[in-house]
Amino acid sequence: MQIDIKTSSVEQLRHTFSHVARFLGGDKPASRYQEATIGLQPEVNFHYRPLWQPEFELYDKRRTGVVMKDWYAFKDPRQYYYGTYTIVRSRQQETMEKQLQFVEKYGLLTGLPGEVQSAIAFAMVPLRHVEWAANANNCYITGYGWGTAITQATMFYAMDRLGIAQYLSRIGLILDGNQGDSLLRAKETWLTHPAWQGVRRVTENLMVTEDWFELFVAQNLVFDSLLYPLIYQQFDASIAERHGSGLAMINEFMKTWYDETGRWVDATLKTAAAESPANAALLSGWAKSWRDTIAEGLRPLIRETFGADAQRISAEVTAALTLRAAKVGVVV
Repeated sequence: MQIDIKTSSVEQLRHTFSHVARFLGGDKPASRYQEATIGLQPEVNFHYRPLWQPEFELYDKRRTGVVMKDWYAFKDPRQYYYGTYTIVRSRQQETMEKQLQFVEKYGLLTGLPGEVQSAIAFAMVPLRHVEWAANANNCYITGYGWGTAITQATMFYAMDRLGIAQYLSRIGLILDGNQGDSLLRAKETWLTHPAWQGVRRVTENLMVTEDWFELFVAQNLVFDSLLYPLIYQQFDASIAERHGSGLAMINEFMKTWYDETGRWVDATLKTAAAESPANAALLSGWAKSWRDTIAEGLRPLIRETFGADAQRISAEVTAALTLRAAKVGVVV
């Protein structure tokens, strides 16, 4: 008996979903990111208006002053959807856990002089409250924003901030031998220390900002661009220069995360500013106003943390923000 084995190929009838094909301009192969992003924003059949804002639909483009012809013009250069995001963060979490265990095992923080430990606890552990607020702010953007291209990324950003708050808590726990006293002191510092009250005031004002795109600019561009270089570059470098890289190991995720997410924030703002002169002017006005407000709020903390270098460091981080914003069409 002779058996002939033949191969046959099955040709796809469609290359992607119909709503994605309409966006792409034809039935073309689409990436996983495109299929997990395009066309997922609810637009019709909301059934009721929110009782607290009956002038708006549940999802409404009018909730921001930014106007876009196509809200799916925004792209995440990282191509993050749920699958890719969780895989990347899972690997980073494994690395971070190993670094935390190494620092704790060999006493890289607890072996530092007492005044250095106190400086780290003062400058960093209260930031867990800032990170919690940043999580809440990006949850607000996710809830009221328009278009999955933005809102899925802001939800990832929100969860990142919650994770960073936990890492900052771990720093305090390492310093106090896992007793939790450092977290209580950090809360008291956050509530009462004069150097932190400007930051606290800014944080609370951000949490009652109504326009979700303004909040995106204020939190994810301005506040982060002033705060992260200040703590995770300037302060981190000052500790490493004199006392080794123990703190730098713990801060590695925050530094790489700031660079990674910065590409997405910049791409989002560049797209919005390029849409129209009106958008560019609106974004620039928001950025300038919040830059002045946040820089003023940070000034007492910078003086307390950096002493004689405070003015130089403040000028450097503000100039870096101005340059970064200008590259994406936001003039501050």
